[in-house]
Amino acid sequence: MNQNSRRRPIRSAATGLLGMLMPIAMSSTAQTPAFPVNIENAAAIPHTQPAAYRATAANPQVLPPAQGFNVAAIESMAQQLTYGERVPGMAVAIVQGGRVLSARGYGVTDVNNPQMVDAHTVFRLASLSKAFAGTMAGLLVNDGTLRWDSKVTDYVPGFQLSTPEATERLTVADLLSHRVGLPYNAYDRDVEANAEYYTLTHKLASTSLKCLPGDCYAYQNVAFSLIGDVVYAASGSFYEQSVERRLFKPLGMDDASLGLAGIQASSRWARPHVRSRNGWVSLNPKPTYYRLAPAAGVNASASDMAQWLLAHTGHRPDVLPAPLLATLHSTLINTPGEMRSGWRRERLHSAGYALGWRNFDYAGHEVVFHAGAVQGYRGLVALVPERDLGIAIMWNGESSLPSGLLPTILDQAMGLPTQRWLDVDTDFGSDSLMAEDGAPATKRKGVSSNRAVASPR
Repeated sequence: MNQNSRRRPIRSAATGLLGMLMPIAMSSTAQTPAFPVNIENAAAIPHTQPAAYRATAANPQVLPPAQGFNVAAIESMAQQLTYGERVPGMAVAIVQGGRVLSARGYGVTDVNNPQMVDAHTVFRLASLSKAFAGTMAGLLVNDGTLRWDSKVTDYVPGFQLSTPEATERLTVADLLSHRVGLPYNAYDRDVEANAEYYTLTHKLASTSLKCLPGDCYAYQNVAFSLIGDVVYAASGSFYEQSVERRLFKPLGMDDASLGLAGIQASSRWARPHVRSRNGWVSLNPKPTYYRLAPAAGVNASASDMAQWLLAHTGHRPDVLPAPLLATLHSTLINTPGEMRSGWRRERLHSAGYALGWRNFDYAGHEVVFHAGAVQGYRGLVALVPERDLGIAIMWNGESSLPSGLLPTILDQAMGLPTQRWLDVDTDFGSDSLMAEDGAPATKRKGVSSNRAVASPR
């Protein structure tokens, strides 16, 4: 079937509180005045907002990947991660210099009914969806119909936090950078227990705050998803429709969709898997976090993610202009807790959160990043501005093993000393990973297939 002509299923129209509440029109849509925001001053100035049109820093020379960066060897490592029931299936996209270097699938979609994963096999993105929400809001800021410092109550007038001051203070940028002031992951357990989004947003009114909005960081899913209601009020279109119209279609993300109905209607999609005593067990996707479309609602293939990476590395200015990208990727608040485990502990010098993206100092190099995890799916995305490089890795099993593929790729691209982040045959003792011919590595004998070396969270 021609991917460009394939008709997507009709999405659910309900997207949160604004289905019941009338939006209040804003009195002004002027852009937020520009001022610098960086990881040093973000913590010192607690209630900063991002510049709506930040001038992109001049970068006269984008470096190519370090000598010996070998895509064929990376593809071989990805393939090995599906051997011996390590993970059922994977998809990896790599772009550099405005070109798609690789967009491939590995392994199978379902251990019970195995079909090969390919470039158009759809995976659930989980929290990788947050970057789509931040980007969608940014497009409305560019349109002049929204401001980063717009008050959430201007669009969701029935929304309340526990104090009037906090309610009045909460802004669009606070939602997208997890600076609401709530405890970490507020009401995620209720989401897992099948609670409705409406019910949980009302509960926020009686939840004790850690700080005033803008003053501290705590990762959210329920509160983050209020941005869907803001998008509806500002644009007049439901969030799902806006994302399809403004992002999926113009970027050529022809396999992408939102929601449970979207992934199930895909011509080829990867089922989620969990571990049992007897190996991988294939499940039906849980609907729970799909109810929070901005936080965790997107589904996409390796082909789709290649186009998403090209856009976020600046090669689709017709859709995402460079000043908007600079704003979306710029740190608003420090997140030192993200530096404590796995490869992050070894490589990160600092960490922060931007607008639906994380921002890392990775051994002295800027990396824009996000991870995603829901039952049976995991994913990682990274951008390396100085190398004009983008990477997306998705898999359909609850294993942290493939997480090590990301730092392996980053180290190679940056020319950093090699470390064994992966329990696969990378032949780190020789120069074969650097070889130009990209001969596939052989499967290493006698190595445990279950050792987890890094966490995708």
